[in-house]
Amino acid sequence: MAETAPPTPIGLIPYLTIPSRGGQAAVEFYRAAFGAEEVARNLADDGERLLQSRLTINGSLIMLSDEFPEYGGEADIKPVGVALHLQVDDADEWWNRAIVAGGIPVMPLADQFWGDRYGRLTDPFGHTWSIGAPIRD
Repeated sequence: MAETAPPTPIGLIPYLTIPSRGGQAAVEFYRAAFGAEEVARNLADDGERLLQSRLTINGSLIMLSDEFPEYGGEADIKPVGVALHLQVDDADEWWNRAIVAGGIPVMPLADQFWGDRYGRLTDPFGHTWSIGAPIRD
């Protein structure tokens, strides 16, 4: 993991705010649950809070940090209204790994009418994730 982060690519990049100083734990959860690889990490001056982490999950970039109310952010946020979707090769494998790591099922993984095996879960930090893959013949 590089001390100096590579340039941020142009595009749409999800950026998660993690409540209650859970940023470093979130990185570990995303590694265990989704096979995340950390590209860069910067800690705040206090040496504990995560100022920013860049991860790749299933080939896509995602960024996250702890909450920083002293910089105008909210304290004790509760993530709502957004789900992060992972389209994967094997929904059962990804789902099971996420559940074992501590994900909480919201909509059980099942074959859906639109042709995907799909389910939704929340991570230990309150963010909603959906996992889907084409139903296997």
